[in-house]
Amino acid sequence: MSQLQLPRWQTRLMPGLLAITLLCMGGAAQAQAKAQARPDFSEIEVIHTLSDRDNTAALKQLQEYKDRLGKDADYVLRAEVLKTLIGILYDAGKIKEADAANAELLQLARAQKDNDMINMALIGEAFQMLDQGKFAMALVKLNDIQQSLRDSKNAEVLMRLNIAFGMVQLAIGNFDKSLPYFLEALKLADQVPRRSAQAKLYRMESIARLYLNMHNAEKALETTNEALAMLPGIDSPKITSSLQMTRGLALIDLGRHDEALEAYKTVLQIATDAGMPAVAATALGNIADYYLHVRKFAEAERAARFSLEKAQVVNDPFAMAIAKANIGFALAGQKKFAQGIGYINEAKKFFMETGSKSDVENLLSEIGNMYEAADMYKEALATVREQQKLSDELFRSDRARAVATLQEQFNAQQRQKQIELLARENQLKDADIKNRQLQQVVLMLAAVIMVMVGVVVFFLYRRVRKTNEKLREVNEQLEFHAVRDPLTGLYNRRSFVDMMKGRAILPEGERREDALDNPDCLILMDIDHFKNINDSFGHATGDSVLIEVARRLRSTVRDSDMVLRWGGEEFLIYSPRSNPAQLKGLVERILRSIGEENIQADGASVPVTLTAGFISLPFSGLPEAICNWEKALQIADMALYLGKVNGRNRAYGVSRLLIAYEEALPVLDHDLSAAIKAGMVELIEVHGPVKLPEGNLAASATVSDEELASAIK
Repeated sequence: MSQLQLPRWQTRLMPGLLAITLLCMGGAAQAQAKAQARPDFSEIEVIHTLSDRDNTAALKQLQEYKDRLGKDADYVLRAEVLKTLIGILYDAGKIKEADAANAELLQLARAQKDNDMINMALIGEAFQMLDQGKFAMALVKLNDIQQSLRDSKNAEVLMRLNIAFGMVQLAIGNFDKSLPYFLEALKLADQVPRRSAQAKLYRMESIARLYLNMHNAEKALETTNEALAMLPGIDSPKITSSLQMTRGLALIDLGRHDEALEAYKTVLQIATDAGMPAVAATALGNIADYYLHVRKFAEAERAARFSLEKAQVVNDPFAMAIAKANIGFALAGQKKFAQGIGYINEAKKFFMETGSKSDVENLLSEIGNMYEAADMYKEALATVREQQKLSDELFRSDRARAVATLQEQFNAQQRQKQIELLARENQLKDADIKNRQLQQVVLMLAAVIMVMVGVVVFFLYRRVRKTNEKLREVNEQLEFHAVRDPLTGLYNRRSFVDMMKGRAILPEGERREDALDNPDCLILMDIDHFKNINDSFGHATGDSVLIEVARRLRSTVRDSDMVLRWGGEEFLIYSPRSNPAQLKGLVERILRSIGEENIQADGASVPVTLTAGFISLPFSGLPEAICNWEKALQIADMALYLGKVNGRNRAYGVSRLLIAYEEALPVLDHDLSAAIKAGMVELIEVHGPVKLPEGNLAASATVSDEELASAIK
């Protein structure tokens, strides 16, 4: 799967992460050494320029040059050779050799105690972690490097650091945080000592790919066109073909398919003239995908077979697998299912053996569409089920990885908070010591001069009282923040859990009748499409939305009800001794209070709706020893998820069991949908206010499956 999250058989020309940063420039290893006595870089310059046209020939010449230099050559020259070699090796797909060269560069820099070059190599290690999907580790390493470089003026190493930060943020989906890093790298590209024009073009291409990830194809096209306008005078088929490929992808996203085809053909011509079979295979793969999209299956088959031939020339198994998949879909489109499935299964087998589960998942999606178009519904259903199973595995894996990255960020923030708390604690201890010292002074003065006792005690007592008042204020603030959410002022999760721990649970034989007639109620809510609000309006507006939602919730419920911020964009209402007959009306008022009127925040009119799940406690007359508040809240959470699946802006409540709890609870514990289908529980449905879509945010929630599929293509 490429970084722009398109099917891999719609191939993209994307050099390795580290190759982008290393091949785009070849700055001098150390500015100070360069100022004193600059070595002769002319032969490296020639080889580096050759790599823009013929990477294989350049790699051979550079390795021969490195062997001729030997280990006694000038340090700056050896470092420059290693930097250039790392980039060319990565571009040639020789990852292990590139990593070994990076390790050699790190060892050489440490021997010379060259801090900038040491950090240059460490950034290379961070890129290795990023290529391996270890985003959290890469982020921690880059933060350490940033501290080490806080006094550095080396434009090249600072540019690479910004590129690395941008790539990590891009990989974990923080596009708004990624863009400033890429823009800073673009600014620094003008300051690197050599190949600054190439560096700037690569930075502009990175920004264009980021815009594609942000679904801003117009900006991506504008950026690539600007970069292409700078190309005259730069003889680099590699950069030209890469920019044209990115331009084609932007045109595809804009629905300008014929122009995209011309861009792919331009790439193919450049690759053919420059002798770049790997690039030619990529271009042919995209051309085949275009013909599949417009249902010209014969042309798609021809382009895909040419792509396979080129991939076999460079012995690229991944490109071969993509080409085989495209051949298979083209044959299926021509009703040659037996032959087509054979090619597709070969591609699927390759992705499975290499552990590319995301590629398998996308391939299964395309196979399902193929079966459906051929009215082979049984096969389509089986494929969809297989895809769903794999999709669930990928979701759990991606979620665990994202959580690990966020946890690292959280830990760093927590460490800073601990430092601040320790500083405050020390201040309080100092104040306490001063109080004791003052008290000792009072006693000493009282023994020496009785006449002045009254005056001295008066002033000292007043000072101690002020100090104690400050201490009391600090303690009150700490107590408030322990149970309250700092943004919304609502109770937090901890306060609710503490309250429920002290909740009295009577034995089954001693249940009060009023507990059954007027049970407590739990309503768990989640703001719909809150990420889109942050992406469209900014995080400051998102915070304003959270504050206003909290205010509306408080004004809707009783004073005796407890409104909590459960976490992120989730809220919880605990309504004790509620009337079951009025519960549905309460939930309906809550949905209306949020969804009927847009929230005005920071000059923007933001449409906001909620999805909720609710349940009574005790649930269906069961003793809480059997179904306690945590289990009831888990059921409400499943009801909330059911509301999201069925369109959002609604609430589902689980009102009572329809069968014995011994039969129902084992199913209800983990699968509410199955319990509903089996007729085990009674479900209450409450719809939110119906509103016409307005603005980009609302429109984004109403895109059809067909439009989404088209956009992905």
